[in-house]
Amino acid sequence: MPLDLAVIIVSYNVSHLLHRCLETVYASTGDISYDVVVVDNVSKDDTVQMVQTEFPQAKLIANSENVGYPAGNNQGMRLLGVEGQNAPRYTLLLNPDTEVPPNCFADFIRYMDENKNVGVVGPRLLLPNGNLDLACRRSFPSPEVSLYRMLGLSRLFPKSPRFGRYNMTYLDETELAEVDAVVGAFMMVRTSTIQQVGMLDETFWMYGEDLDWAKRIKDAGWKIIYNPSVIVLHVKRASSKQNPKAQIEFYRAMPIFYYKHYYKTTPKPIHWLIVLGLALRGGRQIWPDLKPPAEI
Repeated sequence: MPLDLAVIIVSYNVSHLLHRCLETVYASTGDISYDVVVVDNVSKDDTVQMVQTEFPQAKLIANSENVGYPAGNNQGMRLLGVEGQNAPRYTLLLNPDTEVPPNCFADFIRYMDENKNVGVVGPRLLLPNGNLDLACRRSFPSPEVSLYRMLGLSRLFPKSPRFGRYNMTYLDETELAEVDAVVGAFMMVRTSTIQQVGMLDETFWMYGEDLDWAKRIKDAGWKIIYNPSVIVLHVKRASSKQNPKAQIEFYRAMPIFYYKHYYKTTPKPIHWLIVLGLALRGGRQIWPDLKPPAEI
């Protein structure tokens, strides 16, 4: 019998938060089977030793270089056999700066079992101050939605179904909703869906890969659901703020996503507005990425 769930945690320099995350993962309740892999991207703290000593039941990949978030998750998925014939039924990308409630895995597995057209489900992610992590339910950053954000209209009119579409701030955060994307901090995916659309795109190094995955999953006909019945704590950016490259990659991810999914259908005047906005926001370091890829 295949496992119910594969849990992949990519970690960088957050040993104390990862310790708490793993404590909550292994406190999970319900009649479910799961396996956990921690992928460490060359942490300078005691992450590797801590996992080996405190959580020997977890599998561990200790990379010799920081391969980035998508590649690290792909390593973990491969180790847990997600591409194989006897793969776990569901796959969870989980950030090390999260804490999951005991019922989390069982409740979401039950929900997915009962809703066969759902390819991805994500929880209500709360920040330490109790506010909603807005990234946990999103619309795709289409040219239209991106322009609203660049112009600040999403901040001025957060309750507008038109201008507040990216973070869906017009919806009650306790309302179950079909969305375009949830966030990779907690993203439970039907493994058969992964086998259909492929794993994460390693063209992204950090940021954007979860949106790209969601876009490919939606385009394949699957539903993506924000389910607030499960609440997960998310410290947010605990790892990325320690790496100067992360800020550059935040803006670099935007043109990668745009050229992959929207460039061919975007009118030229809108295209140049988007390029100008990205150039101003991302700075000189991302300017080489603003040219269309050669293969387009």
